[in-house]
Amino acid sequence: MGYYDEDNQRRYQEQKGRKGGSFFLSGLLGAVVGALLIIFTIPVLSNTGLLPYSVEPRNNADTTNQTGQDQSGAAKNVSVDVTSEVTKAVDKAGEAVVGITNIQNTSNWFGSSQQQEAGTGSGVIYKKQGDKAYVVSNHHVVEGASELEVSLNDGTKIPAKMIGSDPWTDLAVLEISSDKVKTVAEFGNSDKLKIGEPVIAIGNPLGLTFSGSVTQGIISGLERAIPVDINQDGTPDWQAQVIQTDAAINPGNSGGALVNIDGQVVGINSMKIAQTSIEGIGLSIPINSAMPVISDLEKFGEVKRPYMGISLSSVNEIPEHFQESTLQLPEDINYGVAIQEVQPNSPAAKAGLKSLDVIVEMDGKKINDAVDLRKHLYNEKDAGDEMKVKFYRKGKLQEATMVLSQEELT
Repeated sequence: MGYYDEDNQRRYQEQKGRKGGSFFLSGLLGAVVGALLIIFTIPVLSNTGLLPYSVEPRNNADTTNQTGQDQSGAAKNVSVDVTSEVTKAVDKAGEAVVGITNIQNTSNWFGSSQQQEAGTGSGVIYKKQGDKAYVVSNHHVVEGASELEVSLNDGTKIPAKMIGSDPWTDLAVLEISSDKVKTVAEFGNSDKLKIGEPVIAIGNPLGLTFSGSVTQGIISGLERAIPVDINQDGTPDWQAQVIQTDAAINPGNSGGALVNIDGQVVGINSMKIAQTSIEGIGLSIPINSAMPVISDLEKFGEVKRPYMGISLSSVNEIPEHFQESTLQLPEDINYGVAIQEVQPNSPAAKAGLKSLDVIVEMDGKKINDAVDLRKHLYNEKDAGDEMKVKFYRKGKLQEATMVLSQEELT
């Protein structure tokens, strides 16, 4: 049984009234603060794009919001003028890069000859002199052509004349009329390139449909040595010294320009390592290596290289029993270059070299194979130079000195 206390009941009602008033005042104060926050933050959020809409101005001025629409909701075209170091470089060099069409004679079913396009590539106009202009490209782009045609940046097609071509460096020089040539490429200094430096490849991948295509990348590697099989016998004949880049180089880009950020040509694009497991390895001939070759091709139609007058074979390609029985090499000698034939009155013949001699050293440098021999001969020597050669003859090491001449290639 409970007891009713009048004083206690009165005190309870007074406390309840005070709490209700407190709750009311707290709610009112929260509402005022919230309203003020909304008033001050809406313009800020609208300007930063954090709200899904923008606050419209009260006047009738013609404005365009971030979606490119005016007040009526109609879309407007937005023109943006983007100029960067890349666009400047392309503007400087782009028109000097041309397309090259290789046209060859073929026979039809009736035995008559006809001409048809055998392939396309790219080239770079590097010189304009009088009524002539000169284009550098790759040997493999122009190889076997009966006619050549150059397509300028604006689509104009001009007949081209082959001046010279070199399979060892994969370079060729063409001559065209300078009448419609407006831009000539500027050569840079490939010796000063740095790994990570940005570069741009310009060319015509997959034919003239994509003429003037531009791809960007970086220098991925310098002085890469790539084996090259010149005569397609499955054995490397040469090692090309090339620049590696991840700028996309596709079929048709061959002969085009690798350009630095100043718009200078630092390489002639030559090849791409194309395997399903490999991506982003393009190769370019350094322009400093290309310039002497270009100069010789332009002047002489061929590269003036020193000449020994021998046919040769790498020892590591010869079966071991022939190394012992025929060449009579010591057991610890499994390298060098065996002479197959010596041409009469050649520098080698005059120096006393004979068939079956095995060259193991030139000017104090070890010669491992035919590639080493050619690299030393072509890169280190000139016609008229003396060259000391160490060789094995019937198992005995001998030495001779020859004076190099300038005739046909070894």
